[in-house]
Parts: sequence; structure tokens; C-alpha cells
Amino acid sequence: MAFLTGPRLLDWASSPPHLQFNKFVLTGYRPASSGSDCLRSLFYLHNELGNIYTHGSVLYHLFMCHQGGSSVYARLLALDMCGVCLVNTLGALPIIHCTLACRPWLRPAALVGYTVLSGVAGWRALTAPSTTARLRAFGWQAGARLLVFGARGLGLGSGAPGSLPCYLRMDALALLGGLVNVARLPERWGPGRFDYWGNSHQIMHLLSVGSILQLHAGVVPDLLWAAHHACPPD
Repeated sequence: MAFLTGPRLLDWASSPPHLQFNKFVLTGYRPASSGSDCLRSLFYLHNELGNIYTHGSVLYHLFMCHQGGSSVYARLLALDMCGVCLVNTLGALPIIHCTLACRPWLRPAALVGYTVLSGVAGWRALTAPSTTARLRAFGWQAGARLLVFGARGLGLGSGAPGSLPCYLRMDALALLGGLVNVARLPERWGPGRFDYWGNSHQIMHLLSVGSILQLHAGVVPDLLWAAHHACPPD
């Protein structure tokens, strides 16, 4: 890709207050931009370029410097949090369905319960004042998934052999990514050294991609198993 010459970039102190959420990223901030200028930033180097190209949160990271200011940023962040919540919700429902495939009296209650819990978690994430609070909000969903994984591990649930380790790796990668992002590592150890590449948010993105791949690796055999499995008679 041939990169264009972009506008003069800002340092942390000169960037808009709503973008000053990582004090260890010192340079590379885009100035307030029109929508077309935000799109143009796909093709020049700045400190959000890696985030744009490594994750599904493209709209948030691409337009976060929009000249509409904090109000536009808040809407973009809300949209991003809704996306995270949907991934956590829709990704877990087939796991619950397969784990409780032979418990028809419990499965609907578990699916509805997890969906309601996800709605609460999503609302808390939307209204969270910090990245730490957002991580705690999504922790409710993770806790519910661990209960499902525990039931399967103890033989109280069902599913394809080999899927459970994929799910455990899925949540381990997601948790690690969240912790790295909250801790601001490695840029905390060297402010300014990871402004463009290798900072905590990019690492979180890559770990999230790995987490989703583990979800896919577990769900596909689970659904194939559920389609052909006959539950024993009560």
C-alpha cells in the first residue's frame, strides 16, 4: 500500500480531551477532521492506523477524530460497545444450545437468562466511565460462560469432543486482551515508543481475533455434533 502524506499530527497534550485516554501514547494524533478526511486517514500513518487495520472496530477508530467532537465520539464508542456485546452474546448462544442439547427443560431458560444478562452487561458497558469498568461489565458474561464450560467439563453437559478446550482458549485470549488494554502495556514501560505500532490496544485487537477464531473452531464441530446426536431417553 502506498501511503499518502497526511496533515500535521498532534501530540497527546494538543489532542482533543476526549481522545486523551492513553497518556502513554504521546504522538501521532490526527487533528479534528471532516468525514472525508477521516476516510483519507486510511492511507497515511498515524497512531490509530494499526487499530483500524487489525480489528472489526473500523468505524470507531476511523472516525473518532471527527470534527463533531465528543458527541460524535460518544456515539461511535456506544456503537463499538454494542458490537462487542453482540459478539459476546451471539457467540455464546450456540455453545449453550449444544451444551444443554439433552436438557430441553433447562436449555430455553439458560438461553433467555444469558440474553438478559448480556443486555444488562451491554448497558453497563455503554455507561461505564473507564476501560476498567467496561471490562468488569463484560465480566458478567464471561462468568456465565464459565458456568456453562464447567457443566460440560463435569459431564453435566454435552457437545463435540474437543470443543471445550477451544472455548477455554477463546475466553483466555479475550481476558488477556482486556487486561493488556486496561494495563496499557507495553507502552506504560516506554511512553512514546509504541505510539504507532505494538501498543496495548493493537495487541488487544489481535488477541480478540484469535479469540474469535477459537470460537469458530469450537462452534462448528459443536453444531455438527448437535445436528446428528440423539439424546438418551429420560
